[in-house]
Amino acid sequence: MTLEPDSTTRRCWHCTVLNRTLLTVVLAVVIATGLTLVSHGQFFNSLVYSLCVGLLCELALDGGCHAIAWVISRRDPDNQAAKAGWPGWFWMGACIVVGVPAAYIGGHALGGLILGHDTHLGANWRPNAGMLLLSLSIGLAATFFFKSQGELAATRAEAESALRMAAEHRLKLLESQLEPHMLFNTLANLRVLIALDPPQAQAMLDHLIAFLRSTLQGSRTTLHPLHAEFDRLRDYLALMSVRMGPRLQTSLDLPPELADLAVPTLLLQPLVENAVHHGLEPAIDGGQIRIEARRLDHPGGARLQLRVFDSGDGLTHASAPLPSTGTGFGLSQVRERLRTLYGTEATLSLTRTDSIQEPPGTLALIDLPLPLPTP
Repeated sequence: MTLEPDSTTRRCWHCTVLNRTLLTVVLAVVIATGLTLVSHGQFFNSLVYSLCVGLLCELALDGGCHAIAWVISRRDPDNQAAKAGWPGWFWMGACIVVGVPAAYIGGHALGGLILGHDTHLGANWRPNAGMLLLSLSIGLAATFFFKSQGELAATRAEAESALRMAAEHRLKLLESQLEPHMLFNTLANLRVLIALDPPQAQAMLDHLIAFLRSTLQGSRTTLHPLHAEFDRLRDYLALMSVRMGPRLQTSLDLPPELADLAVPTLLLQPLVENAVHHGLEPAIDGGQIRIEARRLDHPGGARLQLRVFDSGDGLTHASAPLPSTGTGFGLSQVRERLRTLYGTEATLSLTRTDSIQEPPGTLALIDLPLPLPTP
């Protein structure tokens, strides 16, 4: 039994029905063997009684558990445990106290009916009381055991599901970075350059290979050095410069003391893509994109600030909604990754600048706790 109501946990609970039945049969054989050795009776008779009592106990506990859980879930739709088939220990304890004695009496009567014996529990109340206490103990222990097994199986299933989701996320991340439109344009430009300017074509091909390699490597890991992030952006901007020519001016500033800090892979790419596609490409004269990393010392601890500025007009005002990259992995996903890795300690903001400190343009700012250097 589990505390989660999803289909995975339900399957994990229901798949143990056969296991519980097999364990009941094994326990019945063990108890019958013990009774035969102690009382020197007939093994077959003891086995019939043990099986009848054990199977009826299992039916009473399982049926009572799910029936009570169903009633609770109907009265309280928000009770997630009841939806998963678990009524709680109070009601489960009541089910054991009531169900096991009833199953013991019924099983004893059924066994006598099968064997043709005229059984009267009151005539041998002391041994029957001992067997009843044994049945109660076994029922309680079995409930603990199978509930723990169900929760463990559900946890494993959820972990496997999380791994699959992580793999799908990495695949989507890779797909978003390997934008087909950008690749087609780059290859088309490369084809032209091969005939017109072979040295520049070779340099462009080198940037493309480095870009693809770093993208593939980044999709397979969670963190990498900050200098690897900047190297990849440098290759990406070099490819964009071939398409935009002098309309695109780039500047990357990474202090050496920050180069080895561990940051999430492919973190800045959506910000840079937004700057190029929404800010600079639509402008007739293009513009400048500036990528910077800064260390800020505060009383509460040092911070790492990553800045992507473009001189375009991607935002009309500071409160404008975050634009999408159009690739399915936009700025909202960047925020989600930061929230997953750093909780509330990391922020992403996108604002329109127009001041003495910052020329007109759009500034994307990531602020996060100063990470440790990569090993």
